[in-house]
Order: sequence, then structure tokens, then C-alpha cells
Amino acid sequence: MDYEALLNEVLDIGKEMVKCGAETNRAEDSIYRMMESYDVEQCNVFVIQSNIQATIKPAGGSYITQIRRVHKTGFNYDRLDYLNNLSRYICKNRPSVEEIHEKYEEVMNRKPQPVYLRYLAAILGGVGFGVYFGCDFVDSCVGIVICALVEVYLGDILDKKENNLVVYNIIIAFLSSAAVFLAAEFGLGHHPDRIILGLNMVLISGLGVANGIRDVLDRAYISGILNIIHACLGAVAIACGTGLAMLLFEGNIYEMYIAPSVVVQLISCGVASMGFALVFRAAPRQSFWAGVGGLVNCGCYLLVIHFYGNNLAAIMAGATFVAAYAYAMSRIHKAPATIFLTTSIMPVIPGATLFYMMHGIVQSDYVMAREQTILLGQTCMAIAFGFLIVEIATRYVFEKKR
Repeated sequence: MDYEALLNEVLDIGKEMVKCGAETNRAEDSIYRMMESYDVEQCNVFVIQSNIQATIKPAGGSYITQIRRVHKTGFNYDRLDYLNNLSRYICKNRPSVEEIHEKYEEVMNRKPQPVYLRYLAAILGGVGFGVYFGCDFVDSCVGIVICALVEVYLGDILDKKENNLVVYNIIIAFLSSAAVFLAAEFGLGHHPDRIILGLNMVLISGLGVANGIRDVLDRAYISGILNIIHACLGAVAIACGTGLAMLLFEGNIYEMYIAPSVVVQLISCGVASMGFALVFRAAPRQSFWAGVGGLVNCGCYLLVIHFYGNNLAAIMAGATFVAAYAYAMSRIHKAPATIFLTTSIMPVIPGATLFYMMHGIVQSDYVMAREQTILLGQTCMAIAFGFLIVEIATRYVFEKKR
């Protein structure tokens, strides 16, 4: 066995897993398992979002060290699923280096997502949450056009040239918000703020926050903090792009959104979560179940709000359900839990809070800005506590089984 070539192939798989949106703990554990399934005396692996390092010592051989630099991460849950299955195959069958490379190339050369599905996914996500925030029919039509032209068409062009998430989010958030405000000037759209709330949700990813919290709970503090910082910078960039558009289009065209009926909220959250799963290029079947998770997540939130009237308790209940649901779906579908976790959690991600925080800053309403900033922090803590409850429960169950 050429262990240097083996380590090269395994690290390529781990690198692509990180680039596709896997939590660093999953990538690190997969590399460990693949290498230790062969005749290796020592294996040490360290993974963060931008770097992978591994040192192995084959039986009777010398130490081998390789490093991978990860320049850009994104979302491709279909590829992540197949890479995860490939790592399981390697652990079980211990194939040759040539066979590993052949199967890796098969995964990397899978047919990409159809163009029409990218547009449909973004529209389902953005307009779905727009309806959740109270958009009417005309608002939804405006949102569909702007989402397709700006966030998908122009977004694809910009994505090929811009690797910096902050710059990308500022540009797309500004263009989409400016387009909404400009349409409102011509009488197209009755609630521009609600349209923007939905469109901004397409840019806000639950991935960084969710994976960051999970990494911290797994004591991977560097990786977790980097994930959370990355997500926060992206959110701040969205707020800045939206705030710049607000400054250019001054006027009394903002109002706090009014939630529609319970049925509309449930359906819109389910549709939007399914859309987000497709945006992250999950398989259609997995996307459907991600949508079911988003719908029930919203139901948990509304149920707790109805009986207890406590927003933080409602968010914690939704996050607890999503964490348990993702764990169960990962076992049923034999797929990474992050596919279901980061999409079903979207209904309680504080996108509206972020918008009104920036609105308060731009309009010099610092009371609103302060209130929304505090609410933003409390929401993130509630989500973390929900994840923590399930983390403790699953670990206890595993210990009892052992």
C-alpha cells in the first residue's frame, strides 16, 4: 500500500466535504475512520474551515504529513451525501488507492443541478419566507422577479468572480433591496420591507450558526468560533447592503411585519425550508423532508407562543425539535444530519431581527436598534440551548447502549 497516495486521496475527500458544507467534526472524524481502517499505527488529524492537516505512521513505516488549504466553502449537499457514503465504503471495504480515486472522480463528476431548479429553489425560499412575513400577492410577484434576476442570475455571475462572502452579501443585498424600493416608488409592491425580509433570508445561512454551535458543543472551539464569526460577518454584510439601500430611498415605507394566519405560516415555512434545501443542492427527496422539518419547527414555535407567550422558549422548542429531527433523518436516510439541521432551522433564524436592527440604525431609532440587537443575541442563545438539550440526550443514550 502506498500510504502517501492513500493519505492524498483521503484528504481530497475531506477537503471536498468541508467545501460542500460539512461540519468540521464530520470531516475530521471521516478522515480518522478512513485512515484507521488501514494498517496505520498513528493518525492525527486537525480540521478547520480553511485548513486540514494530517499526520500518519503506517505499521513499520515513517511519519507522513500532508496539508490542504481550503480557499472557499459553499453548499452542495448532494455531493456531501455521496462523499459521506464513499467514506463509509472505504472504511468497510478498504479498497485500493486506484479504486478510491476512481470512485472519488465519479462523485465529483456527477451531473450538476439543473438551471431551472436553482431559480425555483431560490424563489421558493425567498418568496416563501416573504409570505411568512406577511407579503400579499403583488409583493410575492415583485419578489419572484427580483429574486430570479438579482439573487440567482446576478448572484451566479458574481459568485464566479468574488470569493469574499462579505463583499458578495453586501452587493447582492444592496441590489435586491434597491430593486424592491425602486419598484415601490412605481407602485409595485405594497410592503417593500416584507419583500426584503424574504429575499434576505436567501442570503442568511443557518449553516454557519448551526455548525458553529455544534462544533463548540463538541469542544472544537476554534472551528466553532470561526464558523459563528463567519456567519455573523455574512449577516452584518447583508445588513450593511440593505442599510445602504435604505439611505438612498428615504421615506415612510417601513413597518413591522404582521404575521399571517397560522395555516399560511406553517405552509410558507415548509415551502421555504424545502426551497433552502434545494438552494443548498440537496436531493429532492431529502429536500421534501427538510420542508416537513421546517413546517413542524414553525408549529412548535407557534404552539409554545400560544400557551406560554415566551418568544425565547418558543425558539428553544423549535431548535430542540430540529436537532432531534435532523438526528433521526440522518439515520433514516443514511445522510449527514447537517442536510436537515441547517435547512429545517431556518424558520427561527432571526432574519427579521437583523433587518429591523439595521433599520433602527439607519433611521437613528437607537431604541429599536438596541432592542433588536438584544433580541438577536437572545435568539442565538435559545437556538444553542435547544441544540445542547439534544446533544446531551443523544450522548446519554449512546453511553447507555455501550
